Amino acid sequence: MTALTDRQKTLLMLIVRDYTDTAQPVGSKRLVEHYNLEMSSATVRNEMMALTQMGLLRQPVGPDGQMNPSGGRIPTEEGYRYFVTHLMNPSDLPENIQHTISHQFFQARPEINQWMTLAASVLANQSQAVSMVTAPHAEKPRFKHVELISTQGRQALMVLVTVGGEVSQQILTLAEPVSQQQLSAAANRLNQLCNNRSADELSALAARSDALEADIFLLIQQDLRRAAERVTGELYLDGLTNVLAEPEFTDAEQARRALRLFDERALLNDLLARTILTGETGGVQVLIGGEGTWEELSQCTFILARYGIPGHVSGTIGVLGPMRMSYNRTIPTVRYVAGLLNDLVTDTFAGETNHDQG
Repeated sequence: MTALTDRQKTLLMLIVRDYTDTAQPVGSKRLVEHYNLEMSSATVRNEMMALTQMGLLRQPVGPDGQMNPSGGRIPTEEGYRYFVTHLMNPSDLPENIQHTISHQFFQARPEINQWMTLAASVLANQSQAVSMVTAPHAEKPRFKHVELISTQGRQALMVLVTVGGEVSQQILTLAEPVSQQQLSAAANRLNQLCNNRSADELSALAARSDALEADIFLLIQQDLRRAAERVTGELYLDGLTNVLAEPEFTDAEQARRALRLFDERALLNDLLARTILTGETGGVQVLIGGEGTWEELSQCTFILARYGIPGHVSGTIGVLGPMRMSYNRTIPTVRYVAGLLNDLVTDTFAGETNHDQG
């Protein structure tokens, strides 16, 4: 791309910000009058035409298929990308907002689901978009604890907790009725045997002599293998109505395509698995228009960041909204909340990952 002059950079920055605020095409007259520019409307028009030829601006088409008669321009995907990469001030979140958010986390109970729910709520409120948070997920799940609870007849509930805090439950149908005392004794023995072991490590152990323990032992291995196949932990969403209120999504089909990402978990897993969250924006990845890969995001921007202990336990947070979003506010918010969750997860699970590091 041809290098932009300082004047072109200023105009592109103002157009992105003005369109973000108004959702209306930006004309040369508005730029001159609203921002007190020391140049004529004719000069601004010429520069806007140059930016259009570079592919950074475009003239929108109305419902009738005709060009906007006002001559106003809006940013293209490339224009937004240039703004995020070269023009946006990488400032931190204002201190008063940082204090408010950190205070909310301080007041929350030290439980994973509380943190995830709060993080999703904070991101949705600050960005006025859809927020997504995935719970911490161990890259190599390890056994932490199992509980066996008698329900009725030959049925029992198995609750398996892995290192990192993920929980799975399933109802078991046993060969014959077993008392709660027997179930608790079996769980205690298995907790000692399986402590901090992966599915592969459990496979190397001798099978249990007791039939009940042998069955539960096999189910634990199966659960750990299923957990290893998952890309992310439990998904938390907030702010879906925020996107539906945006003018870009007054068309029900456009909204449906964007929100399909969250309805189809395989699609979201594919996006997270193929996205390397180490972008130039300080640990935050900005996907604009689906980056030519995810058609569902062709009208959207998805801002993502990873948190946790690299190589051991991690999760992802993100904000999905129209390309016409406030990058200056949303990117620092995502970065700050990711940092808070990173600290919380590190403090909570650092001791539990020592087995891997040893």
